[in-house]
Amino acid sequence: MTSKDVIDVLTADHRDVTALIGEIWTIRDAMIRRDLTDTAISELVRHAVAEEMYVYPAMRKHLPDGDKAVEHDVEEHKELEAAMKKLEALDVESTEFDDALRSLEAILADHVRDEESEQFPQLRRLIPEDELVELAGKVETAKKLAPTRPHPGAPNSELFHKLVGPGVGLVDRLRDKLTGRATG
Repeated sequence: MTSKDVIDVLTADHRDVTALIGEIWTIRDAMIRRDLTDTAISELVRHAVAEEMYVYPAMRKHLPDGDKAVEHDVEEHKELEAAMKKLEALDVESTEFDDALRSLEAILADHVRDEESEQFPQLRRLIPEDELVELAGKVETAKKLAPTRPHPGAPNSELFHKLVGPGVGLVDRLRDKLTGRATG
């Protein structure tokens, strides 16, 4: 049996966050709804940072239209960050929250569709299996160190995430602990 590769890891992330958002819609208790929202945001931020650190450089290197694909994905990450930042600030019982959650859900669905229908199959075809497995380990490690909150003003770049990201992540996790914020 082969080890999980980076596509397996990222696809599982997509399923988990999509399911969390689906669960938020079914919950009426404000505290649980806030905890689930914070967890979904945290998981999405970690996923995006790990992609930017390790998957996007691989896409640039291996995909024929890699630069264009990465630019498109970075733009979607910026949209997701703005939507998450907005969700963080809203009362979970407000109609504005529902609108913002619907918006996040739509942006995420589009992003997942792009990656899973076009980019992931290309990566599986063009990158050796051992490299995809190695990338899975790097992505899992990056997710543990990554920020847990959206930072729309921060650069969406591999270098920024590798140099500054762990420090931002540490500060985020400290803030989460002090405020009791659920982060997964």
